[in-house]
Amino acid sequence: MTFQQDIYPVQFNVDYPEESLNRASSFFRLVFVIPIYIVLYSMAGALLVLPPLLMILFRRKYPRWWFDWNLELLRLFSRVTVYFSLLRDEYPSTDEEQAVHLNMAYPDVPGQLNRWLPLVKWFLAVPHYIVLFFLGIAAIIVIILAWFAILFTGRCPRGLFNFVVGVMRWSVRVQAYAFLMVTDRYPPFRLSQ
Repeated sequence: MTFQQDIYPVQFNVDYPEESLNRASSFFRLVFVIPIYIVLYSMAGALLVLPPLLMILFRRKYPRWWFDWNLELLRLFSRVTVYFSLLRDEYPSTDEEQAVHLNMAYPDVPGQLNRWLPLVKWFLAVPHYIVLFFLGIAAIIVIILAWFAILFTGRCPRGLFNFVVGVMRWSVRVQAYAFLMVTDRYPPFRLSQ
């Protein structure tokens, strides 16, 4: 008997590159990523957390444009992280999806979100922060191993690729739950979809 795995409302995936990765670009990735990091971190304070929290709490609304802004900002951050993590060679676009797929449904606030839960979601996610801290350390080690693999073979081993994508997926789910407040479903403790 097979059981269908429960699908979480926040979906994240990265396409595995079919062609060889550019060894020179991978070697100098720390330098190449600086301009897009400047763009990204100049907008980092623009993530809207408090306004949606207050709107959910007092008005039972999540304005669509705030949701769209946060989703697009998280997509950009994900593309930059994928590039920095040596998973893809395409320089991160500020407006195109590229090979990084992040989707989450716009919440029906009165029907799907508890009005008081946004006050404590950040605290309820503490176990995830602890696990993600250690997974983040492991991901850094895996990225360094992938860097050497790319320099010697031109390919990122599939297992290393899947691990880093899984850590990113877990992190995105926690961010969507605790800070973007798009779902009240507690994020699963797993790297897979």
